[in-house]
Amino acid sequence: MIPINITTPLTEKVRKSLKAGDEILLSGTILTARDAAHKRLHDLLSKGKSLPVNLKGTVIYYAGPTPPRPGRPIGSCGPTTSSRMDPFTPELIKLGLGAMIGKGDRSDEVIQAIKKHKCVYFLAIGGIGALLSTKVKSARAILYKDLGPEAVYKLEVKDFPLIVGIDSKGRNIYAKSGRKKK
Repeated sequence: MIPINITTPLTEKVRKSLKAGDEILLSGTILTARDAAHKRLHDLLSKGKSLPVNLKGTVIYYAGPTPPRPGRPIGSCGPTTSSRMDPFTPELIKLGLGAMIGKGDRSDEVIQAIKKHKCVYFLAIGGIGALLSTKVKSARAILYKDLGPEAVYKLEVKDFPLIVGIDSKGRNIYAKSGRKKK
């Protein structure tokens, strides 16, 4: 299969054109955010405040990068388990989040939000964080710097290899495996 080249921000047209199982090479700007950053974003929203970032068409990568080696913009940046963000994800999707990158299946609530708002969930292969870091051209912490590697980073990526895990219609590669949801 020849990978599909896409760039950020992800338009609804692009998101709707992707199918579960498609191989992707993603280029452009993405944000990292893990558990602690998601909790802080959720807390802002629960207080009626607006987010410090515009999520429209944005891609959030569930990763906590390690410090860079000399001459590199970032250290290892492999995906973390996505289900840990599931309690916070539907509200972010509702605000226009275009896609998420992580590993593992998602809850029924997240899948319903993906379908309703035409979002996409990409899978990055776990265990190859050092290789994935070579696709990062620049990295800068932009929010919650006190969280260290769990701060929100703005990354510029080129040909970042991904697989569409759940497409905008809710088709899910995990469902194809015969695995039953709990």
